[in-house]
Amino acid sequence: MRVLIVNTSERTGGAAMAANRLMDALNNSGVKAKMLVRDKDTDTLTVAGVNAPFRARWHFLWERMSILTKLHFNKKNLFKIDIANAGFDITRLREFQEADIIHLSWVNQGFLSLSDIKKIAASGKPIVWTMHDAWPATAICHYTKGCKAFMTACRNCRLLPGHGSDNDLAYKVWKKKKQVYDTTVISFVTCSRWLEKQASQSALIGRNPITNIPNPIDTHVFKPGDKTKARLNVGLPKERRLILFVSQRVTDERKGMAFLMEAIEKLTDAHPEMKENTGIAILGGHAEELEDKLSLPVFPLGYVSDERKIVDVYRSADVFVLPSLEDNLPNTIMEAMACGVPCVGFRTGGIPEEIDHLKTGYVADYRDADDLMKGIYWVLEEADSDKLAQQAVRKVVTNYSQAGVALRYIEVYNQAMAYKNYSL
Repeated sequence: MRVLIVNTSERTGGAAMAANRLMDALNNSGVKAKMLVRDKDTDTLTVAGVNAPFRARWHFLWERMSILTKLHFNKKNLFKIDIANAGFDITRLREFQEADIIHLSWVNQGFLSLSDIKKIAASGKPIVWTMHDAWPATAICHYTKGCKAFMTACRNCRLLPGHGSDNDLAYKVWKKKKQVYDTTVISFVTCSRWLEKQASQSALIGRNPITNIPNPIDTHVFKPGDKTKARLNVGLPKERRLILFVSQRVTDERKGMAFLMEAIEKLTDAHPEMKENTGIAILGGHAEELEDKLSLPVFPLGYVSDERKIVDVYRSADVFVLPSLEDNLPNTIMEAMACGVPCVGFRTGGIPEEIDHLKTGYVADYRDADDLMKGIYWVLEEADSDKLAQQAVRKVVTNYSQAGVALRYIEVYNQAMAYKNYSL
């Protein structure tokens, strides 16, 4: 079986990391898996690029400009929307033609247009599509934020000026997507039960099969290690307890930094002694912007792509906090737990599926900074840290190992080929 995993980026973002890990897991399980990306960053032989950087840039800019005009040149929601009006016809590529299964991952921002996806469907090859967010089940948004329009037909979109209209950009993209979905069988895979429920309610996906399979993680890489040595390797203080926050862009409102800042302020008001023995390590782009904005010492690490260094950052932490306001199945929580770090997050999205409350960390009430503060304090001061760490590692090994996830995907691939043969 030959599988081609299609993702916009080779290395940047959670979906890219998940796609790489799945490719490795499949290859280790006897499947010939390759990746096809728009943005190729390494010389890895199992990853092919479209090798057209100028066209890639043009597609990206054209889509953003098309969206910006619909937003009346207000940039607020510019990157909350994708309309897939520009992209590459990958059906002509050798990697595509050699594949038995086309596995779409995150393909936005000018990599695949809806017309390109329609050509993939017309090729007759079985399609599996992993949903890293809600975009495949909606017209233009990646996160619904409580909107129910996708259950019937997206229109009057609140991301558009004046909340759109009955025939707004959202509805036009909805109709184009539906034409694609109605012409073939696409096997959708969600990374969390939360997203599976949303996808199953989408009038867009309709009759297409939906399965829930979590992202895999390499537990031979992400595993517990010596904390003192790890801190030395990444330049973090060895004498303080460390709260860790990780995000590709730490100022992303959806990742909830505002709630972490509020929780830390409440924590230091109630326990001022923590200012002397506790700090916050922040990993991700724009981390330096937060250096003077929290009531505990901040240690900004910036954006890091070296996997070994990332593992050392996790091993340095005493607690990992991700107060996302909406998230699928965050790789960062999985990575922290694999390294034996208890986690704290809000009860939203797939986060409660990862964190077992009071067993591997603390699940705080949604948007409740007081409860978030309580969870951080509980992990640092009241819980049995060794027991939490052991249970966190056990949860990851049991549920997210590469071998187990690969076997579940192989089953989906076999079913997808059966659907295609049946339809023929």
